[in-house]
Amino acid sequence: MNAASSQTTTITYDDRTVRQFMIASIVWGLVGMLVGVICATQLSWWQMNGKFLETITFGLFKGEGLQYLTFGRLRPLHTNAVIFAFVGNMAFAGIYYSTQRLCKTRTASDLLSKIHMWGWQLIILSAAVTLPAGLTRGKEYAELIWPINIAVALVWVVFAINFFWTLAKRNEPSLYVALWFYIATIVTVAMLYIVNHLSIPTSLIHSYPIFGGLQDGLVQWWYGHNAVAFFLTTPILGIMYYFLPKAANRPVYSYRLSIIHFWSLVFIYIWAGPHHLLNTSLPRWLQMLGMLFSLMLWAPSWGGMLNGLLTLRGAWAKLRTDPVIKFFAAGITFYGMATFEGPLLSIRAVNQLSHYTDWTIGHVHAGALGWNGFMAAGMFYWLAPRLWKTKLWSSSLANMHFWVGLVGILLYVAAMWTAGIMQGLMLGQVAEGGTTLKYEFVETLKAIQLPYILRSIGGTLYLVGFGMCALNIFKTARSGKPTDDTVEVHIPVKEYDRLRMGEALFRDPVAYCLLGILTLVLWFFLPPHADKAALVATAILVVKGVRAFRRNGHSWDQWHESLLRNYLPFTVLTFVAVAIGGGVQIIPSLLVNRDKNVEGRLQELYTPLELAGRDLYVSEGCYNCHSQMIRTLMPDVMRYGRAGVKDDFSHLGESLYDHPYQWGSKRTGPDLAREGGPLVSGSTHVRAGKRDNKWHWFHFMNPRWASEDSNMPPYPWLFEQKTDFKSLPVKIAVQRQIGVPFPAWTKDEIDQQAREQGMAIARSLFEGNSPVGYEPMKGASTEELVRHFSETQVVALIAYVQKLGTYREIPKDGPPQPKPLDPDSYRNMTEKNEIYLKGETSSTN
Repeated sequence: MNAASSQTTTITYDDRTVRQFMIASIVWGLVGMLVGVICATQLSWWQMNGKFLETITFGLFKGEGLQYLTFGRLRPLHTNAVIFAFVGNMAFAGIYYSTQRLCKTRTASDLLSKIHMWGWQLIILSAAVTLPAGLTRGKEYAELIWPINIAVALVWVVFAINFFWTLAKRNEPSLYVALWFYIATIVTVAMLYIVNHLSIPTSLIHSYPIFGGLQDGLVQWWYGHNAVAFFLTTPILGIMYYFLPKAANRPVYSYRLSIIHFWSLVFIYIWAGPHHLLNTSLPRWLQMLGMLFSLMLWAPSWGGMLNGLLTLRGAWAKLRTDPVIKFFAAGITFYGMATFEGPLLSIRAVNQLSHYTDWTIGHVHAGALGWNGFMAAGMFYWLAPRLWKTKLWSSSLANMHFWVGLVGILLYVAAMWTAGIMQGLMLGQVAEGGTTLKYEFVETLKAIQLPYILRSIGGTLYLVGFGMCALNIFKTARSGKPTDDTVEVHIPVKEYDRLRMGEALFRDPVAYCLLGILTLVLWFFLPPHADKAALVATAILVVKGVRAFRRNGHSWDQWHESLLRNYLPFTVLTFVAVAIGGGVQIIPSLLVNRDKNVEGRLQELYTPLELAGRDLYVSEGCYNCHSQMIRTLMPDVMRYGRAGVKDDFSHLGESLYDHPYQWGSKRTGPDLAREGGPLVSGSTHVRAGKRDNKWHWFHFMNPRWASEDSNMPPYPWLFEQKTDFKSLPVKIAVQRQIGVPFPAWTKDEIDQQAREQGMAIARSLFEGNSPVGYEPMKGASTEELVRHFSETQVVALIAYVQKLGTYREIPKDGPPQPKPLDPDSYRNMTEKNEIYLKGETSSTN
């Protein structure tokens, strides 16, 4: 940077980092989408889990499958690659490009930019290696193991320092709209990521989350839902507010609408996570809160969409010729569609049908492919000619990309809507007479095979379209020369960033808003009568706030304008707005939902071998297809519950010690919550669940043995690989630290228990009537087989599956008492007392 005069200076922007992020986004986008297509085909043809290698290697590879290519391991790779690699790099490219120009200064530190860029790529590379290897935390979009989590946090801090440092040295007094959304992205993602990834390591490659069961589910979807909000939405909205007016050569339609859009979106979005857990054992007050705030999201989401589309006023003619406008307009439209559908799916009645089916998958991909993918393409086509100082290589190819991609999306989404609704209706249909279900689970799977194939075709078309984009950008770059923009900017008098924190925060708008929210929260949590007083206080505060605004609304406008000239108070207020919702939902669940408060059913502890089997279950990604949560819906109870057991939906206490929780979000296979059962008579180690040990043996070896229409992959490696007994003492010690009441066993006791149970289960397989066989060890004696398989992973996994859903009854003395911070306990006291008087105390919902 060279000073041209006392009033102006010459700036050379760092566009090299922008180019690098953009290229990385395109490369990882191709990888992520290709893996997605493979995952899609695996649901139609089980051979795509590795068996197909026999064909393409002309027989060099021999085997029923490959553990690194199963759906359970590849799906997390696909989601992480698309979210963090494709969209993440695209967002960084847009943020680095626009922030420099909006601040009229070069990025604060080239070194930090390089650390951010290459650190992020190393993280993605680490994920690409560890996830297929089965190294996972077992939580959707949060699967990466703890050393990578720390790397993510550190790189994010580097990004944040570089960004806020650039804001501090800016030559533009006021913060433009796009920067607001970037600020919200940085502070909120940091908060979400850190809280959801709090874990205690057991080794370099494994850890247990500190939250368990319900708490883990709530924290996970607080993170998961808001990863969509603050990683896939707010940075792209910032990009929309910068690049769309540039491309259309029009100002943003409404600045005031931008203000309302921003503050309402960042405040409301964070509350909506519980709508992912409707009709489960999540406390009812949390379900209703999640649903209510999800419905409220319609307003800010559509406000943003309309602000974007109306920015194109007077420029609609460009839709015929300009691929950039075409992609932006379609992307914003998909944003509107997805944000209409999201609140719709959060309505409990609709959610009954959509949750655990492919409808949700279709909804997610409408956002990912339509909103994120098309906005990325529009930005790439706009940026590439400017970054390489040339013309776009082929507008015709860009237009072809648009139409091929659009057809691909529509085919994909329509197929998933069809599959999801069909599956949901079939699963919930009761046979004539009302005592049995009309369809077996596998029948629903067969019924949706055609939509599954159409989904694969749609995804392939989208991948082909994106390949055209990659070719077009590559050719454009080859036809030009990498060039960093140099501009002369005016240096303003430093009369901004002077506002004191107290002066910014303790003003009428903030005071009325915070006090009103506080009394509203108190209304929700206080016992009867006190809650009414809090509600009256809220009403009074609203009236006083409105009067204050009408009396001196001009000063409120001035306050907001002054806030935009002071980035630190603005950032603090943004953080406060997003932190409130999470705190109100999560903190009570951490304090209330503990084993000492559980009524009815409390989970039985796992044995050491069962815990080892559970870790294998998580490692194989079984949660991607199977849930362990029977919802409170009658068809679900009839299908997955036990005959003759009253209220056999999953109760809160049944998964209290599960770290991580395994409630799942999709049912490609049936729910496993009641798969386990009691100990076999006379045995202290072998359990008898819905099916015996031999059934599970054959099922893991060849799922087509159990059902010829199953699309589950075989797991031959479980029969060869040994269970890691040595790690069990550390794992159990860590579980004790996070609150699981394991006895204080010694290492020898743990090892002995695991081996004894392994031997007992192996004997149940190879001894007695109809022992199982194993072709590779044909000729081995029974004792040799028992000793060999007692240490194998398949026996540990059988031990875990046979333990699923076991619990002990917890009787309570006296009528249920209200619990502080549990609104359900106040509002349902009358009902609970009636239940108690009838002798039914099992439900905590």
